[in-house]
Amino acid sequence: MAQLSEETPAARLLAGAVRDGICPGAAWAVGDATGTLHEGTAGLLDPARPGEPVRPDTLYDVASLTKILAVWGVVGTLVDAGKLDLAAPLGTYWPAAAGRPVGDVTAHQLLTHTAGMPLRANLRFLYGSDPQDVRDGVLAEPLRHRPGAAVAYTDRAALVLGWLAEHLAGRPLARLAGERVWGPLGMAGTRFGPLPPGEAARCAPTEYDEETGRHLRGTVHDFSARLLGGACGIAGVFTTSGDTGRFLRGVLDPPPGTFSAAWTAASLRVGTGALVPPRGLLWHPAPGPSPAGGVWAHFGFTGTAMWVSPARGRWAVLLTNRLYVTRDPGPLARVREAFRAHVFEGS
Repeated sequence: MAQLSEETPAARLLAGAVRDGICPGAAWAVGDATGTLHEGTAGLLDPARPGEPVRPDTLYDVASLTKILAVWGVVGTLVDAGKLDLAAPLGTYWPAAAGRPVGDVTAHQLLTHTAGMPLRANLRFLYGSDPQDVRDGVLAEPLRHRPGAAVAYTDRAALVLGWLAEHLAGRPLARLAGERVWGPLGMAGTRFGPLPPGEAARCAPTEYDEETGRHLRGTVHDFSARLLGGACGIAGVFTTSGDTGRFLRGVLDPPPGTFSAAWTAASLRVGTGALVPPRGLLWHPAPGPSPAGGVWAHFGFTGTAMWVSPARGRWAVLLTNRLYVTRDPGPLARVREAFRAHVFEGS
């Protein structure tokens, strides 16, 4: 049974982060393969509505956690089913990639951020606003370096992986995620945006948008995802701390009908050899004093984070909308690291 607690070090830490103006509010949870052990909330849903606190069902724009919650999970089901060979060049089985620079890249290189793709998305600036033109432009873009030669994080890797999954399965990424990952894991509150009005009302707002004259709420913050209709491999997922916990519990102990334990094991180990920084399959070792301590992580630009450690049998999630306050990632990064230490090191 999960315990809501204001006495744990993590709860005090996040209450302090809200008090110090680092983020308007936060929702968090910690658990193991059996379920949620501790969870809590802090602060306000929206500073413009001071009477409404963050609740356990508050929805957050989780930004790049989409890469794990949707792309990584769906790709795992394709690998498990024998429909995707991670070592085969994309151009040998995906006509859209054949004869283009990305055709020489493997799915494994995309998953480990070693494909050599450009670092920035810059989709509208480079390719315009038509989704097909964007897709063609991304797939035709020259590589920065030979595939497999270096590690460099880029949103384009997950974007291409999402398109690849759609090609192999014949359905949109949003539908694939719901059918293959979120449904089997019981993540009933998770979806790609834009959110309908009722769900948007319980969504934590992010950055002030000059075009609309208000903070984004229920519409994805990431501009590339907005350009592509709100759902792509880069970003677009809205979820709760509880649903993210259900996903992470599944990473520790995958139930039938979703990605396998073999996929999780392959993903949560270094797949980049001697290259630095080390990477798993879309996951990365958690920053900290002991990166070899078996804790894996992924972060989101809006102020979100998840961690999982099969070695320690523990997972954790921290969702905030720090982007409402500032684009400076430093203050929340320090809170995030302290939160990880409390959960996984007991400090």
